[in-house]
Amino acid sequence: MNDVVQAGLWGLLAGSALLLGALIGFGVRVPQKVTATVMAFGAGVLISAVSFELVGEAYEQAGLAPAALGTVIGAAAYTLGNLWLARRGARHRKRSGHHTAHAQPSEAQQGGSGSALALGALLDGVPESAVIGVSLLDGGAVSMVTVAAVFISNVPEGLSSSAGMRRAGRGASYVFGVWVGIAAATTLSAVLGYTVVGSFSPSVVACVTAVAAGAILAMVADTMIPEAFEDAHLAIGLVTVSGFLVSFALSHS
Repeated sequence: MNDVVQAGLWGLLAGSALLLGALIGFGVRVPQKVTATVMAFGAGVLISAVSFELVGEAYEQAGLAPAALGTVIGAAAYTLGNLWLARRGARHRKRSGHHTAHAQPSEAQQGGSGSALALGALLDGVPESAVIGVSLLDGGAVSMVTVAAVFISNVPEGLSSSAGMRRAGRGASYVFGVWVGIAAATTLSAVLGYTVVGSFSPSVVACVTAVAAGAILAMVADTMIPEAFEDAHLAIGLVTVSGFLVSFALSHS
């Protein structure tokens, strides 16, 4: 199979987990502790993938300085984008809305928040899918650990965020329109990660990988862990470590 097509299909697979989570979150009232537990597990999986599959790979390809610089740039870029979106109503886009203080605003409460939520979901999803395409550059085989990590983490993201959208009064057409659009964007991001980044030198590829890693790590710390901690205070550490170890085992199997 053509590598470009492979990149797109793997990106689509990872993005489809958001749709799966959205279907559950919008149609079923999942207990908050269950959502928080799955979110914590997904956070641990992503942290491990970032450490061993992304930053570790960038370090092996280009050394400490490019890996560290790329990671910082990615985290800074994500944080700036997140701050901009937070002021427009997307601060709690991954929150299920169970607690009023952390609920997503409705369009009536804050105009333009719907667009900000969609852009926020795009900001969260693009770095993850881009590294799936980049991983194909290493010997023509996708990193199954990266795909698994993104897929596992996307399910609770879609679940929690869609539940929050429903509580904010947004209809099914908006909710699923957002996630179908994000799934399409993740497919395109994976393709671009393979085709565009593949034309660069190994050191540039390493730096781009590190940038994506920094963005993902910032996203985990800023959105996933707070949502998990909100309803699973005592168990979050153990659940997150469990996710970390599962991903670690997959990367070393």
